[in-house]
Amino acid sequence: MLTKKTLSNADMVFALRNLLRMKYYPVAVKFFFDQKELDEFKKTVDYKISAHPFTFCHYLAASRQRGDILLSPEKGLGCTNAKYIFGWKGKDEGEIKSHLKYARDMKQAEKIVDIKKRLPQNLLAFATAPLHRSPYKPDVIHGMSDVLQAYHLGNDWSAAMDIMPFQMTMTMNSSACHGVTQVFVEKKPNITPMCSGSYTAGKTEQGEINWIWPGDQLEPTVRWLLERTVRDSGSSFPRTGETYPGFNMCKLCPFLVWHKPTEKDK
Repeated sequence: MLTKKTLSNADMVFALRNLLRMKYYPVAVKFFFDQKELDEFKKTVDYKISAHPFTFCHYLAASRQRGDILLSPEKGLGCTNAKYIFGWKGKDEGEIKSHLKYARDMKQAEKIVDIKKRLPQNLLAFATAPLHRSPYKPDVIHGMSDVLQAYHLGNDWSAAMDIMPFQMTMTMNSSACHGVTQVFVEKKPNITPMCSGSYTAGKTEQGEINWIWPGDQLEPTVRWLLERTVRDSGSSFPRTGETYPGFNMCKLCPFLVWHKPTEKDK
């Protein structure tokens, strides 16, 4: 793979699933702001639409777990929090009240709403697809993994891009819909826990965490993962030379030693 000038989407998925043992397909997310681009997608891509309005978490789950290519205009999105973040509704009393469960009072609930990043208010539709099947160049790539896998990926991004530290942001809710929006707006990756909504609607009952990358920054991240795997004979931290997940015992413990038997041991 490293002989290629650019890794393909399938290459990246192969590397993540084999070197970091990632269980799920990363999801390529596309935001359509241009009508011609959207019309071309509809004409050329074999996609599905929702039978009912669903949450954004549902779309991610279907692409991640079943490999579906999905398209949603505003009417296909049932989550009001996501509609606000995607610019399909304004801030109103109902939106603020829906955040009261996280807050001391209405003033603080409004603050929680106000700090969220939002898409430009001319979004026509969004699409989700498993990365290896994506028919478009993704704006954002949403992945889900355990914490140690995400830690490896964050380390690899920092090394590949020479940007440190890796900064993580958590909002009170909207971890998936706001997560992809924040990354789209700021052009920086994020690792963030599930919110209560994505934990249930997004089918993440095994304690997974979100990792969300700008569409053009996963390739250099995975390329460095491959390079250091070749250099160190394995992808696992903290012990080099081992395949992931590595030697899961106390680091540098002097008692955890094995050796070939000598004559007196036989």
